[in-house]
Amino acid sequence: MTISIKIQPNTYIDSVSLMALSTKANQIAGVDQAIIAMATEMNKEVMKNVGLFTDEIAQAQTSDLVIALDAKEEQDSQELIKQIETLMTEKKAKTANQPTEQYTTIETAKKNIPEANLAVISVNGQYAAREARKALNNDLHVMMFSDNVSVEEEIELKDLAHEKGLLMMGPDCGTAIINNVGLCFANKVRKGSIGVVGASGTGSQEISVRIHEFGEGISQLIGTGGRDLSEAVGGKMMLDAIDALEADQETKVIVLISKPPAKAVEEKILTRVRKAEKPVVIWFIGSETRENEEGIFFEKMSKAAALRAVTLAGIDQNKLDVHPLNLPLIDEVREKLNSEQQYIRGLFTGGTLCDEAMFTAKERFSDVYSNIATNQEHLLYFGDPSKAHTFIDFGADEFTNGKPHPMIDPSNRIARFKEEAADPTVGVILMDFVLGYGAHPDPVGAMLPAMKEAKEHATANGRHLEIIGYVLGTDLDKQNIDEQVEKLTSIGATYASSSQNAGLLAREFVVKGAEQ
Repeated sequence: MTISIKIQPNTYIDSVSLMALSTKANQIAGVDQAIIAMATEMNKEVMKNVGLFTDEIAQAQTSDLVIALDAKEEQDSQELIKQIETLMTEKKAKTANQPTEQYTTIETAKKNIPEANLAVISVNGQYAAREARKALNNDLHVMMFSDNVSVEEEIELKDLAHEKGLLMMGPDCGTAIINNVGLCFANKVRKGSIGVVGASGTGSQEISVRIHEFGEGISQLIGTGGRDLSEAVGGKMMLDAIDALEADQETKVIVLISKPPAKAVEEKILTRVRKAEKPVVIWFIGSETRENEEGIFFEKMSKAAALRAVTLAGIDQNKLDVHPLNLPLIDEVREKLNSEQQYIRGLFTGGTLCDEAMFTAKERFSDVYSNIATNQEHLLYFGDPSKAHTFIDFGADEFTNGKPHPMIDPSNRIARFKEEAADPTVGVILMDFVLGYGAHPDPVGAMLPAMKEAKEHATANGRHLEIIGYVLGTDLDKQNIDEQVEKLTSIGATYASSSQNAGLLAREFVVKGAEQ
């Protein structure tokens, strides 16, 4: 290992930009591993864990920028650092050429742009609450992309926002669409009459994409952050967001999305929506089945929730292609898989998409394991090998420490894919490919060589490997969805038309004999 370090004192770059820079740095020929990060204690710990820590980094201040590099033996590490600095210079040049003025504090920005009404916070969690408080006190709604913010700080910020009549989206809020503008990870969808409140990033993206596909659009998509419906936080942001959508004249239907909330919080949410004057669709992933009530519609799966929302908004379902499951394909794949190939391996960049597929499998199988399982008996820890039916969320904290999100950098998933594809007990590998703002410019293309090689290797060894790919995106996203789908099908992968269909296909492909 050849470690080289470059420290730039008093140089701040936000975390979203650092994720993108780190991804590009790791793609430079000759780089084994690179981390570009602020010298916070958390980031120093990450560098220790991956073997890129030195005494020089130990002495760096939190305001310093660190470039830590492990180069291949034959490479000139200093030349590689120069290439990384060139990437950073190019970013600065693009920023400098932007027509808008750049401001270094929230107060200055608000003073010079008095009409501004929203701040996106993307700084280290150590400072995120402080900056969010400044934004709220300057009468700005807040979307906090940052995580590692304490529950106590989250409650304080949401209480402050409530008092001031503002939205406090987050912490760890990955997506929103406000006045038809996508924030952080978001898909390009048409404006319409359906408002979404989501405690789940990719779940909200999936609903927005399906609504767009079915001919309607989004009035507002308000993220809450993943902890909002916990017992401690009490659904503060979801309740305020419901109030906001009730008051919004453009919103005709409201959709609520979350992983299973705390029971007391779920009842609090239901008490509020029972008073709503607009119809409400609820998709609480994995929650117990409930009967519909007047004006309240409970759905178990994502496509069903989107379909319910658009029909409530006035779309005629009889005129829609709802993409029913391809039953002949299910029979065909079952015949191709041998008796040893019993298991699904789901490898996801989106946590909610992983959850939906996992809960779909659990309806049929008892041996379902995941790194996001709530049952300790079925929980896999970082580094654990897969067993039986396994579903991995590569966006979980243990996979993103020191690395960009897998929607940006797929390297962790590619490595795991190769392991799963070589397992003779695996019949189906299920993956999502997320398009839109902030996502990889060619997510299918990045996986394509590994997928092609895996299928060829399986064939050479006398077995069929079924790969299911779901592309989460619209015809308006900058990545061309038709090209992404064509790349998938070009190597014999099965394209699923929705997250819901992807999970159902994977499950049904491996059901055999008496289990059918």
